[in-house]
Amino acid sequence: MVCRGLRKTFLTKDETRLFSPEYRGLGGRLKYLASRPTPVRAVEDVSFEVQRGEIFGILGPNGSGKSTLVRLLATLLLPDAGSAEVFGHDVVRERFAVRRLINRVSVEASFFKRLSSMENLRYAARLYGLEPREATKRALEVLERLGFDRHKAYGPLEELSRGMQQKVAVARALFTSPVLLLLDEPTTGLDPRSKREVQDFVLEIRSTHDTTVLLTSHDMVEADRLCDRVAFIDGGRLVALGSPADLKRRFAHLRPDGRVTLEDIFLEVTGKEWPGEEDADGD
Repeated sequence: MVCRGLRKTFLTKDETRLFSPEYRGLGGRLKYLASRPTPVRAVEDVSFEVQRGEIFGILGPNGSGKSTLVRLLATLLLPDAGSAEVFGHDVVRERFAVRRLINRVSVEASFFKRLSSMENLRYAARLYGLEPREATKRALEVLERLGFDRHKAYGPLEELSRGMQQKVAVARALFTSPVLLLLDEPTTGLDPRSKREVQDFVLEIRSTHDTTVLLTSHDMVEADRLCDRVAFIDGGRLVALGSPADLKRRFAHLRPDGRVTLEDIFLEVTGKEWPGEEDADGD
């Protein structure tokens, strides 16, 4: 996977609200007197290459452009400039070929909440051309590997906890064995045991199915454990890139004992505090 000079700009409304005296009798309402579209660069000249079979992490604060970058690679957004290829297929000109190679897990997965987990997975399987019997077999295998009680797979998905629903989202992405797996904060909302189960399964999928993984995460321990290389992004730009070990050596001066963490490096290259999971829902 290759990104070259990728850019994406959004227009947001910058509204000037002024108090209007003639509205005083109506409770002193605020009147919108001006509205100007303001360009915001979500992704700015981003270039990197991910090798086949690699787990590559994108780390950054809220609003840094992580999720926008994932949506560009997933063909859900069109870039304003630059290009991106997934195993030789351009994400704009060959988007349908790209979609056959990828699957994506986001922090806010979409489901038919009144259907069961199994019904949701069977529906997804039909989109990938899997037969119902094979889809059921694969789905149960993946769910059980993730520590999901198979009996709960047949109850309404809306009755499951957010963490359990996220496991279903991971199963939906993984049981089709994608060539490129896009994980946008996949373990947010999971308890420590469930996090470890998902992380172990990601490592297993990479080793047994030759799957390449692009991961965004707010969990530095997770990124350190899973990623072969990580890239820090801030304000839509890449500000540091390398393996966790190389980055720690490069920034060893940040601590007197040289025992630098990825969180230390984040603070250094962005100048921002690392958000907790309760804040990790906007990019």
